[in-house]
Amino acid sequence: MQRLKTEPGLSISELARPFSVKLPNMMKHLDVLSDAGLITRTKTGRTVAVHLSAGPMREALAWLTQYESLWTTSLDRLAALVERDGEP
Repeated sequence: MQRLKTEPGLSISELARPFSVKLPNMMKHLDVLSDAGLITRTKTGRTVAVHLSAGPMREALAWLTQYESLWTTSLDRLAALVERDGEP
């Protein structure tokens, strides 16, 4: 994903090149990312270009940020309880 951020529009072959993965396996991985809305693909002739779609990640981050304070408070209370129970 980082590579698509710095090099948008790479072909599937270009994405697969640095990895020891066969093209069909790369296609399966890209299918999962596409189904999640994290990438888009455009076809020009026989070449399929892949582009990053950051919208779903922004939505996930916003959701996590919304609940971060609740989780932090709960985890802090749990840590205090565990530490208190461990005291002689």
